[in-house]
Amino acid sequence: MLTESQKQQYQRDGFIVIPGFKSAEEIARLRARAAQIVNDFDPAAQSGIFSTIEQEKTTDDYFLGSDNTVRCFFEEEAFGVDGQLKQAKELSINKIGHAMHDLDPAFRAFTADARLEELARELGLSDPKVWQSMYIFKQPGIGGEVRWHQDATYFDTDPVSVTTFWFALEDATLDNGCMWAEPGGHRGPMRERFLRNGDDVRMEKLSDMGWPDNSTAVPLECKAGSLVCFHGLLPHYSAPNRSAVSRHAYTLHVTDGATSYSPQNWIQRDDKLPARGFL
Repeated sequence: MLTESQKQQYQRDGFIVIPGFKSAEEIARLRARAAQIVNDFDPAAQSGIFSTIEQEKTTDDYFLGSDNTVRCFFEEEAFGVDGQLKQAKELSINKIGHAMHDLDPAFRAFTADARLEELARELGLSDPKVWQSMYIFKQPGIGGEVRWHQDATYFDTDPVSVTTFWFALEDATLDNGCMWAEPGGHRGPMRERFLRNGDDVRMEKLSDMGWPDNSTAVPLECKAGSLVCFHGLLPHYSAPNRSAVSRHAYTLHVTDGATSYSPQNWIQRDDKLPARGFL
């Protein structure tokens, strides 16, 4: 799957961008299914607001209960002072999460790609296990910032193995809030760890090392169909989307089954719904 140059880039930078990995037809099917899930979502019956800026404050039963099911989350700026949506529901959803890759046929079909299994192994995952899936909308005008973080914070293994597979379903640009990453930042320490014990969650600080800024980070602009793969310790973030264009993406978090998966990670699986690979 990867050239020697791409393998070297991944080792050096902590990420690679692979253009044209998914076809327009595959993207269209996934987007249509996401639109149907949002259309069927009843905000009056259930709701949640997603934030990585105030993770503990906004974490509630709705969020924690989404670990092994499929739920919709609103953008933080979707509501007016009166508590009502400021625009149509389909333009207010931040994301769908977190187990579509196992529970929804359309998302499973997109995820069950033999090329991803091969790619994961080339990136060093001897036994890939997919723990989480998210469909991210990055809505026009109100698409929220995702603060600097490392994905290993939420998927701790010994040794660190979590790898992110991020699919651009629309062009990701500077205007609509593309990701930024710090090349080589994956060689630094894990800054924090998100711990769950039952319904109690907290963020544990592990390092005083600061986060990057635009002087060292680079934008990961890419075309629809591109796949971005990055190391779990790679610092990355995305700015708010103030443009008139959305930035849809689908992302998977994958660990190596040969490593020890922390029992304090927020997503756990049992024999009823075991973590499995791409196939």
